Order: sequence, then structure tokens, then C-alpha cells
Amino acid sequence: MSPPCVRCESRRIINLETARTLGTAAGGLVGSLKGAYVSLYSGSLPLNPSSSFAHSRVAAAVMSASTGGIAGAAAGHQMVQHLFPPGQGSPWLCLGCGHAFRVLD
Repeated sequence: MSPPCVRCESRRIINLETARTLGTAAGGLVGSLKGAYVSLYSGSLPLNPSSSFAHSRVAAAVMSASTGGIAGAAAGHQMVQHLFPPGQGSPWLCLGCGHAFRVLD
């Protein structure tokens, strides 16, 4: 059970450890998709099933997806990391007032 906000007593709070995990995963997914999409669709040939498809473009798409995923995961991690309050305990963020606080377990 989540504790109430120490400032406004609201129960609408989120655990920042969970938010960081979700941000990292979502950033990695979006970065991978963006990297693969840009690599596949930036060529001079149109991409359709009937045309001959160069295998080098698949390799480039895989490399772009992996590097984009790493960059996206790092960005997702950094977006949430600055919200963490200093100190020990479980970090929480109130969605009502925006107050970040920690609760010792």
C-alpha cells in the first residue's frame, strides 16, 4: 500500500523506482523502433515486398535499432532520475502536487 503524500495527503502517488524502470524500458523500445525505421526507410529504394531487399540494409537496421535502444534507455533513465529526492528510503512522487519524498521502510 502506498503512503499518502506528506504535503497534501493525497493517495495519488507513484513509486519512482517503478517509474524509472518503465522509463528505461519505454525509452529502449522507442529508441530501437526509431533506429530501425530510420535505417530501413532512409534509403533511395522504396521498401516493398516485391522488390529485391539487400541484406546489408537488415544488418544496418539491427545495428541502428541496438544503438537507438541503448540511447533511448539512457534518455528514459535520465528523465526520471532527476526527480529522485536525496536521502534513503523508497522514493515517491505525488501526482497531485508534484512533491517528491522518501519513506523509510
